[in-house]
Amino acid sequence: MKISRTFDAGKIAKLNQSVHQLHVELYPQHFQTYDFHQVHEFFKKVMKDDRFIFLLGEDEGQHVGFAWLEIKQYSETVFKKAYESIYVHQINIAESYKNKGFGSSLMKEIYSIARTNDINTIELDYWNDNTIAESFYEKEGFVTYRKIAYKEL
Repeated sequence: MKISRTFDAGKIAKLNQSVHQLHVELYPQHFQTYDFHQVHEFFKKVMKDDRFIFLLGEDEGQHVGFAWLEIKQYSETVFKKAYESIYVHQINIAESYKNKGFGSSLMKEIYSIARTNDINTIELDYWNDNTIAESFYEKEGFVTYRKIAYKEL
């Protein structure tokens, strides 16, 4: 798989559709219906900020997946030490390319970007009912160190 940085919001918006739809199916009370135009405009705006990196995975000329990353800098407070991380907002592989190592290839590229930038921490989150994401990240060696809970009234 060829992985490159992209500024093509249209390609990312198109690849985002399946992960967005999964979120809508799992949590319809939280997610909007997918709208290509709105998602495309959102990604165009985000791509102008240097903190964000979009990776595009290609195989034999086909766009197979993407990752949306953010380089985050946390300031020191009276409670926490300062640190830097790469936050993975989204990673997605097109359905017909899943379970073929493409997700792991994207993660290897993310690890490489972290090392190049002297960043030791990769952070991400996923929705509780997204067991596919949970299994993938566990396989990649991620461990849970914080949970977020909610209560609806």
